[in-house]
Amino acid sequence: MTTISSISELLTLSNCQFRLYDLGRKIDKLSKEMFNKIELNQLPYPTPFQGNAHLAIAFWQKQSPQPFLWFVKLPLDERGLLNQGARNHFVAIIAEALGADLSVDPTEKQEELLKSNPYIYTPSQYKLAMLNSLISFDLKTPTSQHYANFSHYLTAKNWQQWQTIGVQGITDFVARINQHEELLANAIPYLPFEVLSPLCGALENKTLPLKIINALLKLLTSSCKESPDKQQMLLRSLASTTEHPLVDEYFEKLLNSSQVDTDLLICISGRCWSVLKNEQRIMLFLELLVHKNNTELFNAIFKDIVAIPTIRPLLFQCMRNTERSEKLSIAIGQLFNSQS
Repeated sequence: MTTISSISELLTLSNCQFRLYDLGRKIDKLSKEMFNKIELNQLPYPTPFQGNAHLAIAFWQKQSPQPFLWFVKLPLDERGLLNQGARNHFVAIIAEALGADLSVDPTEKQEELLKSNPYIYTPSQYKLAMLNSLISFDLKTPTSQHYANFSHYLTAKNWQQWQTIGVQGITDFVARINQHEELLANAIPYLPFEVLSPLCGALENKTLPLKIINALLKLLTSSCKESPDKQQMLLRSLASTTEHPLVDEYFEKLLNSSQVDTDLLICISGRCWSVLKNEQRIMLFLELLVHKNNTELFNAIFKDIVAIPTIRPLLFQCMRNTERSEKLSIAIGQLFNSQS
């Protein structure tokens, strides 16, 4: 087999159709063009998580639309660029195990080689469910049997009869959310925690329509003081919709408030980082963080978000900002002194 130098080339040479998804902070599509530039180190990985790129690769042959799935975790350097040696090692293991046809059922020996691949990992069950739903929607394949069950639950309005609902049904529904905007918006205020929690975990991966946004924001403002867990859950549901003016306004008010729970700050940095879109927002966030008086937490969150390419230059601007508080200046100084 010809020497293969990239994952994109491996998939292309095998005559596969394929799609790429980022699975790190939330689930998002990666275009083939962007991923090719990432592999060439022309672009940093857009959403690094714990120092790695977390990828889902769905691929299939034209005659068989049922996709195969690989879950790949590849290390990144401090600039977010792909570790070329690790990527090449991953490709070499796959090429040795499967050769030119990636969609064949592997023999026992090939299975052993694939299992020895150190870059393969297993994502959480909720991410697997949502990814399966997104792929099913993208490829126009049938939904799971749980989809109709969840739709019926929302229509019947028997809110406490949730025990037979499957998470896969919730994620199938969310993948098709634009078809059910009004039904879900009307149901959101009444959903019990056991349903709302997996629903919010699925919603974080979709850009939401207006009626859903309004329902979530109304619930956020009415119930946030009663339940911090519920507030965090609802905040997370807006992760892919932070550019909407109503959502942006909510985060602006939140970051300007004097009391923001520690878990909410962690949620913002981990899921809703795109609201930290300018130096002023970053400063508000860092000031709230530093006033938690938790050095370990401050250092961990700073190191996490400084790896995000869109956030990195804004953080450096904050470090040079002479108007930052003395407390923040000390925290930043201690952070960099600990690394020297």
